[in-house]
Amino acid sequence: MEHNSIARPIRCKAAVCKAAGEPLEMEEVEVAPPRAHEVRVKIVCTSLCHTDITFWRMKDGPSMFPCILGHEAVGVVESVGEQVQEVAVGDTVVPVFLAQCGECADCLSPRSNLCSALPYRPGMPRDGTTRFSLAASGEPVHNFLSVSSFAEYTVVDVAHVVRLGGDALPPEQACLLGCGRVHWVGAAWKVAAVEPDSTVAVFGLGAVGLAVAQGSKMRGATRIIGVDVNPDKFEIGKKLGVTEFVNPNDIGEQTVSEVIKEMTGGAGADYCFECIGSVSVMAEAFKSSRIGWGKTVVLGVDGSAAPISIPSFDIMRGRSVVGSYFGGIKPKDDIPVLANKCLHKELELDEFITHRMGFDDINRAFDLLAQVQCLRCIIWMDGAEQKAGA
Repeated sequence: MEHNSIARPIRCKAAVCKAAGEPLEMEEVEVAPPRAHEVRVKIVCTSLCHTDITFWRMKDGPSMFPCILGHEAVGVVESVGEQVQEVAVGDTVVPVFLAQCGECADCLSPRSNLCSALPYRPGMPRDGTTRFSLAASGEPVHNFLSVSSFAEYTVVDVAHVVRLGGDALPPEQACLLGCGRVHWVGAAWKVAAVEPDSTVAVFGLGAVGLAVAQGSKMRGATRIIGVDVNPDKFEIGKKLGVTEFVNPNDIGEQTVSEVIKEMTGGAGADYCFECIGSVSVMAEAFKSSRIGWGKTVVLGVDGSAAPISIPSFDIMRGRSVVGSYFGGIKPKDDIPVLANKCLHKELELDEFITHRMGFDDINRAFDLLAQVQCLRCIIWMDGAEQKAGA
């Protein structure tokens, strides 16, 4: 096992974000050796997430630029720092933005997945510093969400690393376990705990909603109603478990909640998932839920932080609203379970991969996702793994 006492700085290529909304610039960066509790990882492939887009556009992010974005990836451990025991050089790992130290009250409780020992902070989790610098000038480059996968090598705290053992999962599938796919499937699996034979309504059939639908199907839901204004989403929705569709543009004077109640004999859906980030849609999802036990799970984030308007009388009658952070998933415990489900075809990931390209084309991936032309784009660091149809 190579500890940082003999590891040396590595110079490699990284896509550096220097200003909000500007194209990323390919730069040679120096990646420092891992310190105690840290792992240096050679990235095999990474994916682009809407969270990357959000921060890329953010003009007033604290200590943001220059930075290396990216937080969905898979890689191989190149070296480890002192006090790292759970992974070794050569292990395949998925870095994740959510820590699991395994020792704090939250990590030891089944009620929480928010590690209280290592809450999110800019920089490395334990000291707030960065392991990146521009090779030409030595200027520090900030890391992002404790991962920074838009680089050929990155340094990640061991609390943010999940080892994948056993049978090999294809890298482009393993990559998607690092953020969105886990979060959204987990919302149905862990947060809502969807029950067999239940009815689910999913508001928004982007990558979020489609994964929620798949997670609901995996949990045994028999009716999954997809709500979206884009009819093109309906066909892929069918492949991932959606059984019925509602287009808000095609229902005249009715509201979506009225239509869903009609479809369910006046009862409403057992579980509603808001996957858009609109407070008005959150309220409509709540109205679509069943009196007595209906549960509404909010996954979308409203940028204005506006409050949700929900009548207190309806809360009193048994409905509830909950949030979902990383789908309630504890990374080290649950990601290997999901990886196993992928291997046994219980969880489908290939339908979410709509584009593939090499690292040098990463700005094209930003354009595609910003223009809502893809669900997930896999970016291969060496460019040699691109598939036909990218």
